[in-house]
Amino acid sequence: MRSTRPLPGDPWPHDMVLTIVDDAQSLLDLLWVREAWKLDLDDAARAGEDLPPRLTVTPEPVRSSERESMPISEWQDAWPALWRDCLLHTASPFDGSAFERLEALKRGSEERERALLELVGPTWSHRFGRDAFTDEYQPWQQRLVDGRSVRHLAPVDEQPERRALDTLVLAWRAGLTTIVEIPCRGTFTRIVGRNAILVTAETCADPARYAEALTLFS
Repeated sequence: MRSTRPLPGDPWPHDMVLTIVDDAQSLLDLLWVREAWKLDLDDAARAGEDLPPRLTVTPEPVRSSERESMPISEWQDAWPALWRDCLLHTASPFDGSAFERLEALKRGSEERERALLELVGPTWSHRFGRDAFTDEYQPWQQRLVDGRSVRHLAPVDEQPERRALDTLVLAWRAGLTTIVEIPCRGTFTRIVGRNAILVTAETCADPARYAEALTLFS
């Protein structure tokens, strides 16, 4: 939110606007596929791919019989690059005029399809379809939603950004506009593009760790 003038007693700068993304579907899909299907990305990690840590809410693994019927090797090869592409799109500033340009294009045309794909960004589903998402996916996602709901209902002063406000303001003044949070364990803080930072849910939950993560940007 933005105020046109400072609010008395509020330490949050009246003109500081940040986007907090903790529910990016494209990233959640990839993280779930990696663990539920037990993708082996060790070779990618050894080759220098910067892969996120494991999920805080571990999904139920798919049955071995289902795994044998899927192109696991192809999925494993594609996962790291798709992760990078999805993360970059998630962290990119939103172009509010994109919807207007989309609506100006003829429905069903190739131009409109390309514009829609650019707006939505890369996804697992666009690359491989929905076959990877078994019945276990929705219950897992609901557990994440329930956890986020509890946190979002906390008083304003207990929100992660408020508890790390001093460091957050410095990061914002250095150009930070977007914070992407993934439901993963441990510490995995990365600068993404020019204006975004990636952090884990465990980092956000700890005021000291969150403040330390934000210093990377400032």
